Amino acid sequence: MLAEIKGLNEECGVFAIWGHEKAAEMTYYGLHALQHRGQEGAGIVTTDGEKLNLHKGVGLVNDVFSEAEFSRLKGHAAIGHVRYATQGGGGYENVQPLVFRSQKNSMALAHNGNLVNAHALKGQLEAQGSIFQTTSDTEVIAHLVKRSGHLPIEQAISSALSMIKGAYAFAVLTEDQLFIGLDPRGLRPLSIGRLGDAYVFASETCAFDLIGATYEREVRPGELIAIDEDGLRTSQFTSPLQRTLCSMEYVYFSRPDSDLNELNVHASRKTMGKQLAEEAPVIADVVTGVPDSSISAAIGFSEETGIPYELGLIKNRYVGRTFIQPSQELREQGVKMKLSAVRGIVEGKRVVMVDDSIVRGTTSRRIVRLLKEAGATEVHVRIASPPIQNPCYYGIDTSTKGELIASSNTVEEIREIIGADSLAFLSTEGLEKSIVADRDVNDHGVCQACFTGNYPTEIYPDTVIPAYKD
Repeated sequence: MLAEIKGLNEECGVFAIWGHEKAAEMTYYGLHALQHRGQEGAGIVTTDGEKLNLHKGVGLVNDVFSEAEFSRLKGHAAIGHVRYATQGGGGYENVQPLVFRSQKNSMALAHNGNLVNAHALKGQLEAQGSIFQTTSDTEVIAHLVKRSGHLPIEQAISSALSMIKGAYAFAVLTEDQLFIGLDPRGLRPLSIGRLGDAYVFASETCAFDLIGATYEREVRPGELIAIDEDGLRTSQFTSPLQRTLCSMEYVYFSRPDSDLNELNVHASRKTMGKQLAEEAPVIADVVTGVPDSSISAAIGFSEETGIPYELGLIKNRYVGRTFIQPSQELREQGVKMKLSAVRGIVEGKRVVMVDDSIVRGTTSRRIVRLLKEAGATEVHVRIASPPIQNPCYYGIDTSTKGELIASSNTVEEIREIIGADSLAFLSTEGLEKSIVADRDVNDHGVCQACFTGNYPTEIYPDTVIPAYKD
């Protein structure tokens, strides 16, 4: 759905490549494929074997890079990042990759996720003399690596990773090595591919498709991959735990043409829609999905019930963010600028409106009103995920608990608030069944903490919730 009006926003995207003469250009295209994961900043760092070259900026990938930048981004290896501001907020200084230069060697770091003990670690590091240049918790990782400077870089990274807790998929680039790592529970997605003789890594496999790379496998939880002129080697910096890949990657964040943990996102969303139809059937004339991430679930709901799927809602793809919304009237207009109800489809019809999630309920209420203003006689809302009742501490920009409508209201109360004729959510059991199915939960399990409150890691008293944005 439309993130900026919903209160649920993308995280970040990481891309890396080793062994390609056009590493910067390939990274540029990879970041284009991951643009949906972050629109507030982008950056690329390359190495030619002797020095790191950085270009980054605030804005979309196309705005940050031009042909001129690539003439100086020479090298056979690169890492890239698209950012949505979570912990630490926005600003140029927080745009990644972050580069840290020193006499011995330099390194660049790109990270997707959130460290639940970053605040505590930062306090310890500052007490020992560290000075931070950004407000991003990503910088904590670099300081921990540099504190073990007497060790070989690979061991220093392993030592740093043993101290951090939370969700992280990261790429570290030095003048002559590339390192890739994933947290012990695999909370964030990260895959390995090949492009000829080159190795590529990306948050989503859709980036491989764009550059013509072939998917090889997932990065394993707790795995540290090192690549240099001698080739690729892999090790476990810690014992892997039961996989708990963020379920919202399947529900909302990832592109439908991506495969996460060997499961296609579009296929999983269709299964969620079918499961939702089994759990909460309804008599209606048409099914429609809220563009874009809910369409797959709506198709699944339609196939399972036999109710025709129609494009009852259209997204205006040429409207950017609406910053001027000082009044309720203008907020309503902002929704109408982004979404339109198709009167010829919904007028006089009982409509099933399938959406991926409800955060605060304000957008759902506006869309229900849009459909009824277009002549829908009934609007039955079906949500292809359980009620979001708890904040996420792992890098997804959700609201605080008090702003989550499901944390303090029953399903019936939410139905009244949004003005729907009926409302139903997918169960947590149904969500897990749709994603895990008959696969081994140890390798293919998912995190449902925002639905259940059962966090897969320890949550520290001073853990910071990623910054909320409307």
